[in-house]
Amino acid sequence: MTALPGFPGAVGLSRLEVYPWPTADDEHGGSPHMHLACAECYVVVSGRGRLETLGHQGLMTTELHPGDVVWFTPGTIHRAVNDEDLRVIVVMQNSGLPEAGDAVMTFPPEHLSPDTYPDAASLLDAEGNPSPERARARRDLALAGFTELKRQWRRGNRSAYEDFCAAAVRLVQPHLDTWEKTVTDGALAAAQAALRHIGALRSGDFTHLFDADVSRIARPPRQTLGMCGYLRAYAAAHRTGAPGGGAP
Repeated sequence: MTALPGFPGAVGLSRLEVYPWPTADDEHGGSPHMHLACAECYVVVSGRGRLETLGHQGLMTTELHPGDVVWFTPGTIHRAVNDEDLRVIVVMQNSGLPEAGDAVMTFPPEHLSPDTYPDAASLLDAEGNPSPERARARRDLALAGFTELKRQWRRGNRSAYEDFCAAAVRLVQPHLDTWEKTVTDGALAAAQAALRHIGALRSGDFTHLFDADVSRIARPPRQTLGMCGYLRAYAAAHRTGAPGGGAP
C-alpha cells in the first residue's frame, strides 16, 4: 500500500474480509501480528467477530459488530477472529506504513531472526506466485506463536511478550530510514500543510481555499492476501470534475 494523495490525514485505507479458514483453536480468522510505529482502526461494515489482543497491559477480547469502530496503538498484538462473514474498513496510520513493513507476525522464536523470518512470512509458492496455502501456513505458524505468548502471560511470564517485542525491533531496524521518509512525505507533510493553512487564516489569507477540489476512490478491483484476510487496498484518488461543477 502507498499513501493516498490528498486523502485526509495521509492514512492508508483498505477493505478487509477476514479469513474464514478454521484454526487449531477451533476459531476462524487471520494471522496475529503487531505494529511498532502505527495505530490501526477497524470500522466494522458487516458480519460478526472479535479482536483478540495482547499488550503490556494484558490480554483482551473486543466484540466486533456492524457500526463498531475499534482502534489499537503500537505494541498491540492483534488477531481478527471471524465468527460470521466479518468485513471491515481498515484505516492505517502513517500513510499505510503497516502495509509497507510495519507489521511483525507472532511466529515462534526460532522464526523471528532476519535469517528465518522472511521465508516464514513469504506468500510465494514454489512457482513464485502468491498462494492461499502459504497465507494459511504462515497464519497457522503465527497463531502457534501467539498461543504460546498467551500461555506464558497467563502463567505470569511477562518477559515472553517483551522478548517478542525485542525480536520485532531487530527485524524492522534495517527499514527505519524508509519508514521515516514515508511518514515525512505523508502524515507529517499533511500536518504541516494544515498548520500553514491555519497560519494563513490567522493573517486573513484564504487563497488556499481556491484550491478546493473533490476526489473519488473507486472500489478496489484487486484482491490480495493480507495477514488478517483478503485485502482490497484503495489506490490513488482522482478528481470527479472541474472546479465549480457537479451536483450538491
